[in-house]
Amino acid sequence: EMGQKGKESTSNALAVQLDAEGKVKYDVIARQGHSKDKIVYSKLTDLLPAEVVAENDPSLQKPTQEEIDDITEKTRQALQKLTNSKIAAAMPVRCAEKQAPAQFIRYTPSQQGAAFNSGAKQRVIRLVEAQVDPMEPPRFRINRKIPRGPPSPPAPVLHSPTRRVTVKEQKEWKIPPCISNWKNAKGYTVPLDKRLAADGRGLQQLHINENFAKLAEALYIADRKAREAVETRAQLERKLAQKEKEQKEEHLRQLAQKARDERAGIKPGHSVGESGATNEDEREREMLRQDRHKERARERNLARAAPDKRTKLQKERER
Repeated sequence: EMGQKGKESTSNALAVQLDAEGKVKYDVIARQGHSKDKIVYSKLTDLLPAEVVAENDPSLQKPTQEEIDDITEKTRQALQKLTNSKIAAAMPVRCAEKQAPAQFIRYTPSQQGAAFNSGAKQRVIRLVEAQVDPMEPPRFRINRKIPRGPPSPPAPVLHSPTRRVTVKEQKEWKIPPCISNWKNAKGYTVPLDKRLAADGRGLQQLHINENFAKLAEALYIADRKAREAVETRAQLERKLAQKEKEQKEEHLRQLAQKARDERAGIKPGHSVGESGATNEDEREREMLRQDRHKERARERNLARAAPDKRTKLQKERER
């Protein structure tokens, strides 16, 4: 039914169109239903800047020095006009603006004759700008905001062709349901693996800093040295205590020996140097005292151990 005259086509099929290179223009499908003035981005080249697509475009060429000077002068005049208006508005007394020079216009009416235009064929009209009162308030509202027109459509996001999702990707994209560790209103029994999976502990990667090992080693060495120092100090204290104990025992032993000698009536012996200075009589008396001391000690021991034997010895001695 396409191409038949006198009948309205109900099909949405489009005619094939070719570009300058003889390729099919598929962007006609995207432009369908839009006006011809609307910008539609449908090709990859539409995303590239104009400097890349059209390098030899005359509008992109560097301007000449005359054009640069002309644009600079226009810009300077526009800025000067804005500056003068700002300065004039800020002044307390506003002067009347300078009027433009008068213009003369030659006017020829369409109706000619003695009854029209006082019989004159042409008139010269003098056009003068009306005087503006500087103290007059503004007549029109100039701060009214006009809504903007619709912007051009954004650049399309080109996606890669769709592909089937594998089972592995589905498992990786599967998000476990939220399981609370505090609330269980319906009283469901949640397995431990699901609870730990919801906790997120398995997603964290533990990383131990090497300074922990250094700290542990330093603490171990310090503890060992402290123990060695304590052990050495304890050994030294034990040796000092043992030595002091031996000195006290020796002193007590000497005191006990001295007390025994005094109780037995024996005079303490002299040293080797002093014994050489004594005479022979003192030596004999000392020997007699020692013999008597030994006999008394022997008698005491016998009296303690065997009193019967002591009586026999006394009888034999008396005979």
